[in-house]
Amino acid sequence: MSDQELVRVLFVCMGNICRSPTAEGIFRQRVRDAGLADRVETDSAGTHSYHIGKGPDQRSQAEARNRGVDLSDIRSRRFEVSDFSSFDWVLAMDRDNLGILQTECPSEHRHKLHLFLRFAQNRPEEEVPDPYYGGEQGFVHVFDLIDEAADGLLNVIREQHRLK
Repeated sequence: MSDQELVRVLFVCMGNICRSPTAEGIFRQRVRDAGLADRVETDSAGTHSYHIGKGPDQRSQAEARNRGVDLSDIRSRRFEVSDFSSFDWVLAMDRDNLGILQTECPSEHRHKLHLFLRFAQNRPEEEVPDPYYGGEQGFVHVFDLIDEAADGLLNVIREQHRLK
């Protein structure tokens, strides 16, 4: 890259098949639409290794497809401690996963950790709920929450990293 560095964003949930790949897909689409695909890189991971190598849950993919977002190329992976040094932003979907990340996070990288929904405007929720054991409506709600937080996150990243 030229004189501007790549901004790397990682979304984290438990299994990396519902919430975090949805966040990765939505945010990746926002970045492309903003013309920043050469400046912002996205990824997702899980704090647990239940689904390594698998694609997102079919219900997540269906809801994303319904809204024009493609998750089909995303594969589950487990979060690694080295991700703290590789990413500028590490965004947990809920407090449980944030707590796991905080216990593993070296002090020099603590500033990178956030609850993802803190970037949503006008939302009372602080966590993206896990829709895995629920019905289709849970995936719709999760998409809505993530969709709103993605806008706020992109605005903050544009401002903090001086991206046009």
